Amino acid sequence: MARTLSSKRIVPAFFVNAVLVIICLAWFAPSLGLFVSSFRPKNLIALSGWWHALVPPFSFTLDNYGYVLSRGHMGLSFLNSLIIAVPATVIPIIIAAYAAYAFAWMRFPFKEAIFLGIVALLVVPVQMTLIPVLRLFNGLGLTGSFLGIWLAHTGYGLPFAIYLLRNFMQDLPGSVLESAYLDGASSPQIFYRLIMPMSVPAIASLAIFQFMWVWNDLLIALIFLGGSASVAPMTVTMSNMVNSYGGGWEYLTAAAFLSMTLPMLVFFCLQKYFVSGILAGSVKG
Repeated sequence: MARTLSSKRIVPAFFVNAVLVIICLAWFAPSLGLFVSSFRPKNLIALSGWWHALVPPFSFTLDNYGYVLSRGHMGLSFLNSLIIAVPATVIPIIIAAYAAYAFAWMRFPFKEAIFLGIVALLVVPVQMTLIPVLRLFNGLGLTGSFLGIWLAHTGYGLPFAIYLLRNFMQDLPGSVLESAYLDGASSPQIFYRLIMPMSVPAIASLAIFQFMWVWNDLLIALIFLGGSASVAPMTVTMSNMVNSYGGGWEYLTAAAFLSMTLPMLVFFCLQKYFVSGILAGSVKG
């Protein structure tokens, strides 16, 4: 009987594992093709698929990377992307952490109504806000500056950040906070010494989402920064590599793989917090 049950379990488990392997290979294949193509000469990319490069005779080159790092201005664009992404990730997380603590554990008038209004902003399309915000930034002289793009990404990222952190902080053990209050701890002390350390999983997962969204953004960068090479991030620079006739697209393979390296590093460094953070507030009790 035990053997029968175990044999019945092996088949579904094997099937599930096989499906998962197929899905992983399907997701990994484009990245592998991008990586291989980034080292192929221009003429071979145009004549054959990337899988032909995996069989002899091998023909690889570093010319694509040399072009995008020198003539393609990807080195400067990489630095610009860092200058944009790091503050545009840190600023909304800091503001959202304060707001989430207030919504989760403090009492003030219209708290639920204000929080509901913030959540409702999640369904507002970003495209609807571009023209009004751009006119406001033009009046303030923020267009084309890093400060303007930081403020834009902060505003667009705050609703989701507050929603995620509030759900996580609301499920923290209230007995710990009550004990701290009884011991004479003030609200700032509780926030910095208890709330923030216990909220590291949610903050880490939020940092992954916000950083990748800002790093991969093209629309907001084009609207608020324009096409100036001195402030253009990698996404804008890559979009300018392909001309109107489709020429120059072979350099996109090297440029795209370079743009993938840092987000992948951030994700792998913070992946242990990802699942626990994204499930914040989804399970009660």
